[in-house]
Amino acid sequence: MKKTAVALMAVMLLLGCSSANKSKENKVKQARFDSAARQLVAKMTPEEKVGQMTQITLEQFGKSGPDGYFVLDEQKLRDGIVNHHLGSILNCGGQARTVKNWQEIIARMQDVATKETRLGVPIIYGIDTIHGANYVLGATLFPHNIGMAATGNVALMEKSGEIAALETRAAGIPWNFGPVLDLARQPMWPRVFETFGEDPYLASTMGAAYIQGQQGKDLSSPVKVATCMKHYLGYCFPWSGQDRTPAYIPDRQLREWFLKPYQAAVQAGTVTCMVNSSEINGIPVHASKFYLTDLLRGELGFQGLVVSDWADIENLYTREMVAKDRREAVKMAVMAGVDMSMVPYDYSFYDTLLELVQSGEVPMKRIDEAVSNILQVKYMLGLFKDPYPRKDLAGTVGAESSRQVNLQAAQEAMTLLKNEGNVLPLAKGRKVLVTGPAANKLSLLNSGWSTTWQGDQEQLYPQEKNTILEAIQEKLGKDNVTYVDAVAFDKEIDIAKAVAAAADVEAIIACVGEPCYCETPGNINDLTMTEPQLKLVKELAATGKPVVLVLVEGRPRVIRTIADSAKAILMAYLPGLEGGQAVADVLFGDANPSGKLPLTYPKYSAGFTSYDHKTSEEKGGNKYDPQWPFGYGLSYTTFEYRGLRADASEMTPKDKLTVTVEVTNTGARAGKETVQLYLSDVVASITPPVKVLKRFQKVELKPNEMKVVRFELTWDDLAFIGLDNKPVVEPGEFKAQVGKMSVSFTAREGRS
Repeated sequence: MKKTAVALMAVMLLLGCSSANKSKENKVKQARFDSAARQLVAKMTPEEKVGQMTQITLEQFGKSGPDGYFVLDEQKLRDGIVNHHLGSILNCGGQARTVKNWQEIIARMQDVATKETRLGVPIIYGIDTIHGANYVLGATLFPHNIGMAATGNVALMEKSGEIAALETRAAGIPWNFGPVLDLARQPMWPRVFETFGEDPYLASTMGAAYIQGQQGKDLSSPVKVATCMKHYLGYCFPWSGQDRTPAYIPDRQLREWFLKPYQAAVQAGTVTCMVNSSEINGIPVHASKFYLTDLLRGELGFQGLVVSDWADIENLYTREMVAKDRREAVKMAVMAGVDMSMVPYDYSFYDTLLELVQSGEVPMKRIDEAVSNILQVKYMLGLFKDPYPRKDLAGTVGAESSRQVNLQAAQEAMTLLKNEGNVLPLAKGRKVLVTGPAANKLSLLNSGWSTTWQGDQEQLYPQEKNTILEAIQEKLGKDNVTYVDAVAFDKEIDIAKAVAAAADVEAIIACVGEPCYCETPGNINDLTMTEPQLKLVKELAATGKPVVLVLVEGRPRVIRTIADSAKAILMAYLPGLEGGQAVADVLFGDANPSGKLPLTYPKYSAGFTSYDHKTSEEKGGNKYDPQWPFGYGLSYTTFEYRGLRADASEMTPKDKLTVTVEVTNTGARAGKETVQLYLSDVVASITPPVKVLKRFQKVELKPNEMKVVRFELTWDDLAFIGLDNKPVVEPGEFKAQVGKMSVSFTAREGRS
């Protein structure tokens, strides 16, 4: 064991002093609005306060016509806002709406709230802007987060957040239920594609960049939205792999992995938080004062609004069975720290909480605290000054400049996993066969949270956008492209026809993956790619023609039995509306792939092991054997790493250590490379992982160009969660690794 541990004095482990200063600045801004919020709370009746804590879904206030246009029911709207004093409304009412329709809906709600109620408190409308403003027709739909993480491009992540905020606010909606800061450490989980991958640092960095893009420096700006970090905490690690099922997470692992992205989000200034729908170690998070108050507010310093997830207070007694009835469930959640209930269909929460307040079972002090948190966010958004949609922003939705950013994001997300004999890029003069269930549908490039919850309504997607097939046809001309609809995801259609068509082409592009899904409907019992798709690829490979496999999937489906059959494999993730174009651009050399896997791609359905595993998992007969490791990704050029150096051989708590490495493009074409710095703690009192990602930087290099990439490490970067479940740095040897090189240095105790 190392020498006596040096306890960390700083809470922040990830983003350093600049982020700590930013957090302090954000808290000062929030405090400015706190006084106004508390003054308004003092004027409110109990009914008005409880109403602010109630959030109801849009479907309760009207319905869609045959043309998809949503029409409000004035009587129901007034009943909600005037009689029940609603503070918030959410959701899309079943499908995406036009900007014009959204602006009308929001404007009418604010008319009633500000002109027909006693205090004129505006509504805060919330929506799931998950990969762009996905519930606004004509909006820019980016790659899902898992693909954005693969880009390794932090500036691009921030820009996508900025565009998504603009297009959401253009609809009049000021609150986004994102980013998702769960980790993809359970590959069967159906929400993997909403995450930034398996690594806490990667998720923290990308999440913080997204928050900065969405909120900016001034949340009251008409082009910014309030973000909502979710799903706090541990939701992503269900033992069964099924959505909304129990997680079993030791406190040390909770803090080492799952807490860090939320810590980074608080430092980045997120103003709202959504709660984990399920439970940790038998404790539903919605009912936990420890998670929602002691940890979130006490340790992390979060000062904003905490909202429940969909019907999850009700679930405390209907599903989790920790409350005997609604009354007990509501009391439990509110006293634990939930400020607003996403009810979402009726006024049961309002009625029940009002009874609890009147009986004294929930003290007014707690109600005042919750309502102050809600009003503070409304003040920060500038809703009290102007709650109405800006009509002049309507024309910004789906701008060409945003499309170009989206195309760049989709191109940079593409991750080349195999390229035997440099079969890619394909020559444009060749005849090709395109097949597979993911080849010719826009919905499959977007999947869940796209125009509808499940994202499976093909007719709602903009038909001017290209599927993979259509983009390839544009590249080569339709006469050079044969398309055969050979299999669906779950059944064979005509594999023999595809095999016969292979005789007349020079290459085969097989687009396989997953159908559209989101949340619980996406549960699976086997991570293996479906049998009809595996059979298709095997039989096509048997023709002797080179097979290029394109994976369109939200989680890493096991393809061990066909990985050797394909000459090239391209991971497309769920690449968004420009995804078809991006796939074709990479396949035919108009874009050079630069994506890196943000998760470990498993070779087997069982025995999944993450990249930051322990030494025992690869020794003594055990084997770390993924299909492809975290951080893997090829290019059409080659990069050479040389000269890894640290500017000191020792480090104390006061020091910063600079690590540099030379990166040279040794190939014949320009390319982008995400340079990754890993750190290994050689000996520790808690068994250390083999390596942990600590920094990454994307560089662009011309042929023969060399750049020196510089990383700066602080004492906090050496920390792990120690024996007392607190961050600690233990003096001793560390290794910094870039590529296949490593450099050692020693951490020593010193005066802080």
